[in-house]
Amino acid sequence: MPADWCPFCPGSGRVPDNYDVLIYPNDFPAFSEDAAPFSAETGLYQSTGARGQCDVVLYSPNHKLLPSQLTVEHWGKVVDLWARRSRELKARPEVEYVAVFENTGVAIGVTMPHPHGQIYAFPFYPPLVETVFASAAEYSSGNGGECLWCTVLARELEAGERVVAANESFAAFVPFWGRFPTEVQICARRHFANPEDLSDVERADLAAMLSIVRRKYDNLYGFPMPLMMLVRQAPAKMAAPWFHFHIDFLPIQRSAKKLKYLASVESGTGTFLNDNRPEAQAAMLRETEPRI
Repeated sequence: MPADWCPFCPGSGRVPDNYDVLIYPNDFPAFSEDAAPFSAETGLYQSTGARGQCDVVLYSPNHKLLPSQLTVEHWGKVVDLWARRSRELKARPEVEYVAVFENTGVAIGVTMPHPHGQIYAFPFYPPLVETVFASAAEYSSGNGGECLWCTVLARELEAGERVVAANESFAAFVPFWGRFPTEVQICARRHFANPEDLSDVERADLAAMLSIVRRKYDNLYGFPMPLMMLVRQAPAKMAAPWFHFHIDFLPIQRSAKKLKYLASVESGTGTFLNDNRPEAQAAMLRETEPRI
């Protein structure tokens, strides 16, 4: 097998000879339909089971294309696939949460450079996701049913100093609470919870915003930004009026020549040290041209 062989490329025998975007079953899944269900055992070492699904989302048949080089129209196809697949997975009885995400860059640990993301269907709430759900529900309960993200977005748009880009349906800003350098959140202006809830206009606007943010990132230091992207949505089996659809970008490039490492304080205590003010990082991203 050639050293440059890629299972995601047309001609590999693993994918169609022609495709735009494609769901590809993960060859090394953490969760699968054939895995054992939750264990009946109790106690300290109770097994949760790993019955679920792991998909690879192929963004393009072009092996060398960067996500930042996808057209807005093509990002729209990716968003449509997120919505369709999320709806399908949530209908499965064992699925409690659907995580749509992307890892990009060798520094993140990516070994397959072909442009792709992933979708995991969990049979439980991942711990950090569960914490976010609990915090959002608590805020809503204590503030007359108000949505945490609606409140944050209104304040960010009013202040403007942390906003990176905005359109009719979405705004991208550097969070005041950001843990990573140039962390960005894309937040929906309308209150809804899931990618399948997007209107046609919102899908187009989200594709445009994804394109802008990705191009800004790759132009910020003059090379592709190593990052994690997480599409945040509501629980699969529980009504969650307190949840608000958004996307988080966690870039690990601290500067043009330095990476952000999660050392003892971050990993051992959960306290993130960020030596950059979010307002300064937002200004830097705003001034970065989103060119191809």
